[in-house]
Amino acid sequence: MSVTIENLSYSYGETLVLSGICLSLATGDHVGIVGVSGGGKTTLLKLVSGLNELQRGIIRVMGCGSSAGRSANVAAVMQSPSLFPASIRDNITCGHVMDEAKLRRVCDAAQLTQWISSLPDGLDSFVGERGAKVSGGQAQRIAIARAMAKDAPVILLDEPTSALDADTAAAVISALDDLTRGKTVLHVSHRPKNLSGCARIYSLEGGCLRVL
Repeated sequence: MSVTIENLSYSYGETLVLSGICLSLATGDHVGIVGVSGGGKTTLLKLVSGLNELQRGIIRVMGCGSSAGRSANVAAVMQSPSLFPASIRDNITCGHVMDEAKLRRVCDAAQLTQWISSLPDGLDSFVGERGAKVSGGQAQRIAIARAMAKDAPVILLDEPTSALDADTAAAVISALDDLTRGKTVLHVSHRPKNLSGCARIYSLEGGCLRVL
């Protein structure tokens, strides 16, 4: 299994947000989870990705149970992607050395190339503090290019198009198709229609998962 979750529970103070979650994703599975905002979907992804420490239960990603091991095997695209106060290049490579040909490929796949070529400094253009100098759609495509560059076997998607207009969302969805092809995907959303490409869809209600 690419992802295994066993008896996972998580609380913020006295508020239980996840209760006894069990879920398995085989290699190549595309699984969706729908639920209301604040219902625990993002918390679940943060636990899978190793951003949050486990309280109760077990999560393994590609056989790794530690936070560092889970983090190494996942790439995430969130609703509001975090960009470093650095260049587009550094936001894609995370400061690591990357072959220029690979960098061009991920920019093409994320539909960034035309925009980048219009900038005086190209890939070395500064995105601003918290990405203030780029639009929401541009930030999402940078995050997708970053995820492509990492080439992790497991992709986590958290409302990646919900804050975008229709035209920008269509471009981002096209880039997401390239990102997720052949990967194991866990996609969460509060809109069931956004999960139409998933083979299995669950509802997260009251901290518990049930099959839709």
